[in-house]
Amino acid sequence: MNSITRSWLTWKHKRKFTRLGKSCRYPITNLTVDGHLEQGDRGRLRNNSTFRTHGNGKIIFGNRAGCSWGCLFEAWDRIEIGDYSGIAEYTVLCDTVFDSVGNTDSHHDMKRISKPIIIGSQCFIGSNCYIGPGVTIGDGAVVAHHSIVTRDVGPYEIWGGTPARKMGHRTEGVPEAKMKELERLVEEQGIQTDRYLG
Repeated sequence: MNSITRSWLTWKHKRKFTRLGKSCRYPITNLTVDGHLEQGDRGRLRNNSTFRTHGNGKIIFGNRAGCSWGCLFEAWDRIEIGDYSGIAEYTVLCDTVFDSVGNTDSHHDMKRISKPIIIGSQCFIGSNCYIGPGVTIGDGAVVAHHSIVTRDVGPYEIWGGTPARKMGHRTEGVPEAKMKELERLVEEQGIQTDRYLG
């Protein structure tokens, strides 16, 4: 794909957003947006993803946040992704379920239960996950591939499974040998700063 085609595709897709930050690029052929979608600075979305809102629903990405191929976001209320957070391919986030208990009508007449999904900053959601209504995922948390998340995930926790459960913590209980290795690497190589800041 040449630079003219990439620029044209980015221009075409940028027109679909309700609000768009600086330096976002979308050199992809297929991006479906139906409703309110916001993205912060330097955001990236990959091919064949769908973003759909209903009524006053909103989908909001922070700065340097994005998702990979084939993701589906559906919001009747709100889905919010924090700064520097990434959603891997084929993941579904839906903030609504239908209450079918005791109801013999079609799904169009069922009661909708909508609760916001909030994903904090610097999180990673693995591929092929489902994040359900009312879930809050704390800053720095990791969700393993193929997980179904129906409960809140604390900051820096590692969750996985169907249904997802806590498997560990990123900073607590780290073996001493691992901490020494990390300290050695930081001392030798330092920590790369964000070239876009400052």
